[in-house]
Amino acid sequence: MVDVSDVAGAVAVLRRIAFLLERTQASPYRSEAFRGAAGTVERTPADRVRALAKAGALTDLPAVGARTAEVVDRVLRGADVPYLEELEAAYRDATASPGDPAAAALREALRGDLHAHTEASDGATSIQEMVLAAFEVGHEYLAITDHSPRLTVANGLSAPRLRAQVEQIATLNAAIEPFTVLTGIECDVLDDGALDQDPELLDRLDVVVASVHSKLRMPRAEMTRRMVAAVSNPLTDVLGHCTGRRLTGRQRPPSEFDPHAVFEACAEHGVAVEINCRPDRLDPPDELLAIAVEAGCVFTIDTDAHAPGQLDWQAVGCAKAAAHGIPADRVVTTYPVERLREWTRGARGA
Repeated sequence: MVDVSDVAGAVAVLRRIAFLLERTQASPYRSEAFRGAAGTVERTPADRVRALAKAGALTDLPAVGARTAEVVDRVLRGADVPYLEELEAAYRDATASPGDPAAAALREALRGDLHAHTEASDGATSIQEMVLAAFEVGHEYLAITDHSPRLTVANGLSAPRLRAQVEQIATLNAAIEPFTVLTGIECDVLDDGALDQDPELLDRLDVVVASVHSKLRMPRAEMTRRMVAAVSNPLTDVLGHCTGRRLTGRQRPPSEFDPHAVFEACAEHGVAVEINCRPDRLDPPDELLAIAVEAGCVFTIDTDAHAPGQLDWQAVGCAKAAAHGIPADRVVTTYPVERLREWTRGARGA
């Protein structure tokens, strides 16, 4: 639960409601309403917020509607917030089961997430909002991995936009120590296995996640060559959502490739296989994850979060990893940040 005192408490409650809605994949309009109201209230002088609440005029503020105004008003009056209590109860119910002790221990060992998106591409919020949520789930670091330029449908970052984001992250890191925001990208794997960004720029980043987003029905042999080429590139650190499948909504079958060849290449080149925790992906499927384990791969447990509350999805990936007997020392996201950087630099021969 959050501290619910005064205007700062109201902002925290609005953000917590947004977080809990995002975690359950509720309509983005609902979470955006609460997160937008939180930003408005935070930017408004506290005296004015209190005066508007007293006058019953909080909805005069931009992005504050009747429901979010009610939340702010109740916090300022020291009253309970039933909607928050309802969401917190649902959250407790969803996470109450102790589950597998090995999965719980692995979740406890995780230090960060290497796959997250912001409003710079197709995410919902700013880097700062993602970082606040990363604090909340107990991370020590978070990699920002917005899309690369070819994925125009996701507003992929051109080289100049990515360079600007790297500078923004450097400025942010100076203010939030010891937490670390890692520079990164989810780089589209082109048809021939090349990576969709300037190699010199990729080499400057902390984390490069290589993912296939196009021509997912490519014939098996061609897809295998494409993926092996991508993970053989010394700039690749992580193979993202390897099959591209979608389990819910607009469902999509997994791509076909030779998993032995791809995962053996990952093991040979020190590329981590991502265990993608998104409920609509849960990639790789169990039968492929078993092959990756046998091949000697290392792994990341990542959320592929597109909104702050989604950073809390790692438990399902930990359950998958534990079910396959993957120990913490084969999960890169348990590494402290300096060891993580040594791992990526070592893979690139730096």
